Amino acid sequence: MNLFNLEGKTALITGGIHGLGMAMAEGLAQAGAELIITNNTKETLDTAIEHYRKSGFKATGYVFDVTDEKEAARQVAAMEIAHGKIDILVNNAGIIIRELAINMQVSDFRKVIDVDLVGPFIMSQLVAKGMIERKSGKIINICSMMSELGRDNVSAYASAKGGLKMLTKNLATEWAKYNIQVNAIGPGYFATSQTAPIRVNGHPFNDFIIGRTPAGRWGDPEDLAGTAVFLASDASKFVNGQVIYVDGGILATIGKPANE
Repeated sequence: MNLFNLEGKTALITGGIHGLGMAMAEGLAQAGAELIITNNTKETLDTAIEHYRKSGFKATGYVFDVTDEKEAARQVAAMEIAHGKIDILVNNAGIIIRELAINMQVSDFRKVIDVDLVGPFIMSQLVAKGMIERKSGKIINICSMMSELGRDNVSAYASAKGGLKMLTKNLATEWAKYNIQVNAIGPGYFATSQTAPIRVNGHPFNDFIIGRTPAGRWGDPEDLAGTAVFLASDASKFVNGQVIYVDGGILATIGKPANE
């Protein structure tokens, strides 16, 4: 099992303060990685760092906005001085603004693209410089089923996540010669605090997801940990430019017949 061992590795997870980001960070830490967690607000970051440390993990927090190129560069430089190197980058920070395309403000569309697509580009570019020098590195982008599918109210989010899928493939192509693997995880529908209000029996969307997912359930955040460890470890050293969908099988099927 040494293929999955992350002892001596440092993993930077943007926005790893709760939910899916925290579950992936905990998986990496359980495999031995030291954690660097970022967020754009100090209070929520401090709470997350306290949680990681109480769990027995080594974790440090940095407060900045991943869309601020100059500040991000300053912070990444500080991380490399403090921690020596960044072996793993998980581009998890993201937002969603739900609005019909016909009504959406262009400023809101740009904001989603900036956080969900430009932010991962900025962070990947900054962190890859050290990886290229060391000829070793793992970058994991967090895509979405909206990287493949359309849906009402999420035109900006789907545009960003579709772009992130292609950014993953292009960075993998450019940086493979430096022994850097750039892959992505595409989560399905997960049981988090954000989805709690609609995860009740009888709620139309809950019933839709349960019926649409071959596994017959919402995902648990911990279901992402194994995929994150795989993509961060030597076990995936010849896997590059791929999006692994952790969705209980949704993308594999058109769904069950209504009378089944």
